[in-house]
Amino acid sequence: MLIETLDTARDLGRLKEILGVMVRHGFGDTVRRLGLADKLERAGQALHRPHAADLARIEPPVQVRLALEELGPTFVKFGQILAGRADLFGPEFITELEKLHSQVPAVPFEALRPQLREDLGGEPEAVFAWFDTVPLAAASIAQVHRARLHDGTEVIVKIRRPGIADTIAADLRLLQRLAALAEAELPALKPYHPQQLVREFARSLRRELDLAGECRQAERIAANLQTLPWITVPRVYWHHTSERVNVQDFIAGTPGGALDALTPEAGFNRTLLAQRGAQAVLKMIVQDGVFHADPHPGNVFYLPGNQIAFIDFGMVGRLSQRRRDELLQLLLGLVEQQPQAVADVLLDWTGDGPGTQLGQLETEIEAFVDQYHGVPLAQLSLGQMLADVTAILREHHLGLPSDLALLIKAFISLEGMGRNLDPGFHMASEALPLLQQVVKARYQPKAVATRTWQTLRRTLATVEQLPDDIARLLRNARRGHLQVGIELAHLKRVGDQIDRSANRLAMALVIAALIIGSSIVMTVKGGPTLFGLPAFGFLGFFGAVVCGLWLVRAIWRSSHHRDDEA
Repeated sequence: MLIETLDTARDLGRLKEILGVMVRHGFGDTVRRLGLADKLERAGQALHRPHAADLARIEPPVQVRLALEELGPTFVKFGQILAGRADLFGPEFITELEKLHSQVPAVPFEALRPQLREDLGGEPEAVFAWFDTVPLAAASIAQVHRARLHDGTEVIVKIRRPGIADTIAADLRLLQRLAALAEAELPALKPYHPQQLVREFARSLRRELDLAGECRQAERIAANLQTLPWITVPRVYWHHTSERVNVQDFIAGTPGGALDALTPEAGFNRTLLAQRGAQAVLKMIVQDGVFHADPHPGNVFYLPGNQIAFIDFGMVGRLSQRRRDELLQLLLGLVEQQPQAVADVLLDWTGDGPGTQLGQLETEIEAFVDQYHGVPLAQLSLGQMLADVTAILREHHLGLPSDLALLIKAFISLEGMGRNLDPGFHMASEALPLLQQVVKARYQPKAVATRTWQTLRRTLATVEQLPDDIARLLRNARRGHLQVGIELAHLKRVGDQIDRSANRLAMALVIAALIIGSSIVMTVKGGPTLFGLPAFGFLGFFGAVVCGLWLVRAIWRSSHHRDDEA
């Protein structure tokens, strides 16, 4: 159990504090069902139970937010992450969790000075020409001070709070154990995957603690956005930057929330700002695969000349090439009203949940997308469409992978900012040209040839590894370690599918062998020729083309047969 495995007395004290907060905010029944209240009381740690009538007047989402705020920085950050999981939590919880903020009282500068002196290699007043000991802003992990370099450059100095890493490490240990206990003891929480959520949160928070890592991400995104001259990312001063402190350019502009200041008299074009912001974030997501995952107004500044600055890259999302291809298919399906394409991508992303009725889910997704058929592009709200799709998934207890949940949150935030700047802003109109451009680039001959060659290499590597895999399988069988699971339903159909798949794999290997063998023959001089080419090499390539066409036809017929059965 949790209490028996705690590392230190400090952890036990923190656990008592966490459980006490939960009880005070109306979650005493949950604590008792976990078996923790009785164990703590037997250990002499009594938990105060408030009067139930006081709690009945507070809605559960509000109780959750208040409890997270009282528990401190780690739990506030956890709540902020959960606020982006519209695929798991209903709108009433999301709305309340979005109220969580990291604004906390600043650490007195003299308490920061020893750590800062160690990181900078000297007193800040000596390292900088001027240093403001009054913080510009303070959050749960770090606080920011203004300073000036000796060459006159205005900068900000972001300083991690002393001791915060140890505090967060202790809280993460407890969170991981509480999540495991909750998943085992509270079946109702299983669809929310508590352990997986905590693991993803721990990875995100540890990255955020590394202030040098934040700067590396900022420079990577700045390099990707060089083709957009109206986008600014603060420059990093590496000789002053480390894990606990970073120094970047000070951005003097209009904050993203000060919309009233963006007037034509001040030289701003709000429609142009909305378009440029959307183009930048869409490029980060669709083309680059690395994006600012928290583009809210506090992290955006508007500069003269209708330029835009992004700051604070502590939360960055990443998308693999495969994810970007899937996202491209999803967005095009939404924008061009192709319900089957949307359903296919979402089902691939979520997989099968316990008790999920896939046919019903697919029907609901198709009906949802089909309702937009014929709606003009300028009237589509892409962010709202994504939010509605995640609501459908939530009803079926299906969660998105964390990178995609972060992505959808960024999309929704971006469209909201665009609409605030310009009520006539439409994300779909901005997204479609870029999506079509990316699709066109993917099907250029060079890109197709590269993907084909990579697929061939993976196929050959699999064939080369096959004898080792068979030998390993036989060794496990001899040692009695082989486990076989068989589902008897539709066994004959499964057997037929395996047989067809094996035939296609064999044909693919024959095609690969013909291509490689013919390529070798083409390099050998002499012998009969056809059309000026070595005859055997030409015939080999011709045979590969014929076999390839047969294979494509067989796969196409099989996919249409499955569609007809559905």
